[in-house]
Amino acid sequence: MAKKFRILGEVELTKDLSLLLIIGGLYSLSVALSNTFVNIYLWKQTGEYSDLALYNLSIVVLQPLTFILAGRWAKKIDRVIVLRIGVSFLAIFYLTVLITGKHAATYLLLLGALLGIGYGFYWLAYNVLTFEITEPETRDFFNGFLGILSSTGGMIGPLSAGFIITRFEKFTGYSIVFGLSLSLFALAVFLSFSIKPRPAKGKYCFRRILQERKNNNNWRLITNAHFFQGLREGTFLFMITVFVYISTGSEMALGTFGLINSGISFIAYYFASRLIKKKHRKKAILIGGIILYCAVVLIVWDLTFRNLLIYAGMIAVAYPLLLVPYMSTTYDVIGTAWKAAEMRIEYIVVREIFLNLGRFVSILIFLGTVTWFNAEKGIPILLLFLGAGHSVIYLFIRKIRFPVASSVE
Repeated sequence: MAKKFRILGEVELTKDLSLLLIIGGLYSLSVALSNTFVNIYLWKQTGEYSDLALYNLSIVVLQPLTFILAGRWAKKIDRVIVLRIGVSFLAIFYLTVLITGKHAATYLLLLGALLGIGYGFYWLAYNVLTFEITEPETRDFFNGFLGILSSTGGMIGPLSAGFIITRFEKFTGYSIVFGLSLSLFALAVFLSFSIKPRPAKGKYCFRRILQERKNNNNWRLITNAHFFQGLREGTFLFMITVFVYISTGSEMALGTFGLINSGISFIAYYFASRLIKKKHRKKAILIGGIILYCAVVLIVWDLTFRNLLIYAGMIAVAYPLLLVPYMSTTYDVIGTAWKAAEMRIEYIVVREIFLNLGRFVSILIFLGTVTWFNAEKGIPILLLFLGAGHSVIYLFIRKIRFPVASSVE
């Protein structure tokens, strides 16, 4: 039996749970260091919105396809091995960026594919391990603490990367930052060998769980919610950073943006994980969604660096309010679904299919907008439309009902 550590006076943290949190923290730090700047790196090479859209589109196409394959493999081999494959592909992505250098924009689709494959394997395994290692009583804490680690990485990463990039000529700073991310992913692979092996068995029933939406109203609602979550994320994940860079022309400004966002988010995740109880989950999701949309209206109305920093603070409060109870509710829906223990991998795969379908539609609409309309006029209108995605989540979540005996609502 794994040794347990009691933290915060309430939650018992096992060795595997600790390692999962550390790996998640390393992932967050690596992503915070580099992912924001990969889009700027490519933007500086091409200056085309459509190129950024194609790069991100290749990510969201390969990610769900990889999820389906990773789900099958997770039923045949150890889930921890699938996690290592994902982290290894992420490392290969950064290695490829380093090798291609100032010609990276020539390989947009290849880079996006590598990242999408890495995300697919990593998040399939990470989500399944989260489901297996956590319990309903520890999920809010886990999601909240992982948010704290992500926020810490978000504070350290962009500011450090911005400092490094601005201190070196041309693309040298970018190479150093991408190299650091490569090292962090290598460390994550090493730590994964300490997680207890979790072999799997059984038939892979992806299509059956997809069809379960017709039988399980909660499952249909939560997958619909994930589509609308993706509808916002697809475009916002890369456009906000581009806006910050365009409005300032400085990588250090991106670091400042990240520092403010993650500093506030760090505090917000702590309180969200401590204060949001099960009975308040739906209300927290509603409030978080409303704040997120108000933040969009702010920057669309007047796109200045000052407003972007206010936006950073608003979403830093809103995301913990929404995501901590939202992710816990998602796992509870899966946990009470048909053959949850046997089919947990399939449930995770189907959920990610809907999330990435939303992202795919979002980027396609963005690509169409910048292709057929004036970008300066079209993008703000598009953001008002896509930005409602997280607010729509509540319309589905509010209808979710759990059996009283399940004691998860």
